[in-house]
Amino acid sequence: MTSDIETRLKVLGFELPPAPKPVANYVPYLLAGDQLFISGQISKAADGAILTGTLGAGLEVVDGQAAARLCALNILAQAKAALGDLGRIKQVLRLTGFVSSAPGFFDQPLVVNGASDLIGDVLGDAGKHTRAAVGVASLPANAAVEIDAILQVA
Repeated sequence: MTSDIETRLKVLGFELPPAPKPVANYVPYLLAGDQLFISGQISKAADGAILTGTLGAGLEVVDGQAAARLCALNILAQAKAALGDLGRIKQVLRLTGFVSSAPGFFDQPLVVNGASDLIGDVLGDAGKHTRAAVGVASLPANAAVEIDAILQVA
């Protein structure tokens, strides 16, 4: 059954990918009471291609925003895997974005807006969240962006 959230994704031109499998010794999500913790999701497309590179050294803000949108789609895919129905999301509490950044690149918040905007567009008020956006020297698989999430769920 397709949820309203998945319908909104399609209207916006996005499709929910399969939930990515962990590549190391961790779980992709953990449900604790009414909170769902989702491990960091990299900028990996449904076909397995990873948007790679470094912001400020070959990648522009618009590229980073596309990478952040991929992360947000993977977060939603993990939420669906955990909950069975995205309609159980009551509130996105926190997104933490890690942006592969060259020295002198300071637009991490603009990059992570790619994820924040998608989450807000899809979930409405339930998508309003707290957030951090930090620059890092590198990310797993040379991903441009990685984002983790904490959700309140029913």
